[in-house]
Amino acid sequence: MNRDEAAARAPFRGAARDAVGEPVGESVRESVRDSLPGAVRDAVRVRGDACPGALRLHHADDGALARLRLPAGLLTHRQALALADAAERLGDGHLDLTSRGNVQLRGLGASCGGELADLLHEAGLLPSEEHERIRNIVASPLSGLDGLGAGDVQLWARRLDGLLCASEAATELSGRFLFALDDGRGDVATLGADVTLLARRDGTAEVHIGASRPPYGEQAVRAVRVPAADAPRAALLAAETFLTAARASGTGAWRVGDLPAGAAQGLAAAVAERLTAAGIEVLAGDAEKPQQDTRAPAPGLIRSPDSTVALSAYPRLGRLSVAQWRLLLGGGGGLRLTPWRGVIVPGLAPDAAADLLGRLRTAGLVTEPDSPWLGVGACTGRPGCAKALADVRADAAASVAAGRDGDRTGLPVYWSGCARRCGHPQGDRVDRVATGEGRYTVSVHKRNTRDERDERDENVKTTQS
Repeated sequence: MNRDEAAARAPFRGAARDAVGEPVGESVRESVRDSLPGAVRDAVRVRGDACPGALRLHHADDGALARLRLPAGLLTHRQALALADAAERLGDGHLDLTSRGNVQLRGLGASCGGELADLLHEAGLLPSEEHERIRNIVASPLSGLDGLGAGDVQLWARRLDGLLCASEAATELSGRFLFALDDGRGDVATLGADVTLLARRDGTAEVHIGASRPPYGEQAVRAVRVPAADAPRAALLAAETFLTAARASGTGAWRVGDLPAGAAQGLAAAVAERLTAAGIEVLAGDAEKPQQDTRAPAPGLIRSPDSTVALSAYPRLGRLSVAQWRLLLGGGGGLRLTPWRGVIVPGLAPDAAADLLGRLRTAGLVTEPDSPWLGVGACTGRPGCAKALADVRADAAASVAAGRDGDRTGLPVYWSGCARRCGHPQGDRVDRVATGEGRYTVSVHKRNTRDERDERDENVKTTQS
């Protein structure tokens, strides 16, 4: 579909999407939901997801918000400059990094949607208007840069994105459905994706279905193994198999975890059958344990086998000013945004990398592993979000300044303005959730336990996650 055709259909798509999705499908789901018992009924989705995109903006207290999907967090130099221009001319002069390696622009004018879309089209950031909200792909950010891992999954990311944008069926995926492409080191395999590709050193790839931590325990039966060259196509077919299961369940599921238990358990077999029918060889053998390096790339310099250097840096609370963003582009190349709200600048000469690292440090970015800001994140909070119960960014900054965050657990700390916890990271972490009147509930999530306490009450109770 060309852009003119997409524009002609946009009013219908937008109206359906902004209300309750396809009218007939929603009425069927509502009738199915009404006939189910309480706990099951609550799991039935009767509306399409409300995730913002580059074309469907969310209206917040600080203006409109656009979320730009960047598969594998990859940006060319030209594309990154275009985003700086958009933030400066149309937004509040900042770029926010998300927990999926995407970018959000805030403070947009209510009528700037068309101008923003034109800018993104010209930069090559909107290859398909119909697919723009479903291009949710995270990938091992150091893949192909540090000599580790079983292969360069950035190549998978580009191919999977092309396949997604060419698939009419994929337009039914929700804006929350997530693909993770792990090069075998285990970093993004634990991010709770719906479809995870895990590279193996024998030239094959595992396709994991569901938000488990592959490939351990009983969840290992929810994986199939295919030749590495077929991995991107297998990932798309796995997603399309999920859509079939979601329709059959009558739940309107957005993600694999929304499916009833029986439907989810049968997914691996259904995926294997679909892959075989598509001519993809499904290989025998057990799931392989990855290196399980679940840490985000450390800030600093990373030497590459080709004698170049990659630079890793983190903006405080995941937010960059336009000036800081342009400073990252001083090397003349592109960027890789990470699911930990960090930035990788690849392909630098050693001297240039050291110089840029120093300038980024002066500009206020986190460039050293012992920085108290490392691992501290926060949602927008007040005054930008009407649902927030606190100015969480100011509270987080005050906590860092006082040396309170991370001093007892060493875990990432995420500050949320309300119980929705928008943008919170996956995995081991400390959650601080505002409850009003300057109070926070503090939850320590580690492996299979969660410790909860009120920040003003040091009595701690332990519950199972």
